[in-house]
Amino acid sequence: MYDIIGNMISFEDGELSGIEVLQLFSHLIKSGSCWSLQGSYGRKAATLIEDGYIDRDSGTILKDFPEV
Repeated sequence: MYDIIGNMISFEDGELSGIEVLQLFSHLIKSGSCWSLQGSYGRKAATLIEDGYIDRDSGTILKDFPEV
């Protein structure tokens, strides 16, 4: 089972890798909860959707962040 709360805490602490951020927001978008959390979650979700990383309707991860 995916630990959404634990991963939200890790996200806020800056401890998630790129794919882990995508997985977290994929779960939040799929459940619809990202739109009722504090504004920064909705803004991050919207940015990930607009930049083509996650599908708005299904929450599916479409691509990974580029390697740095």
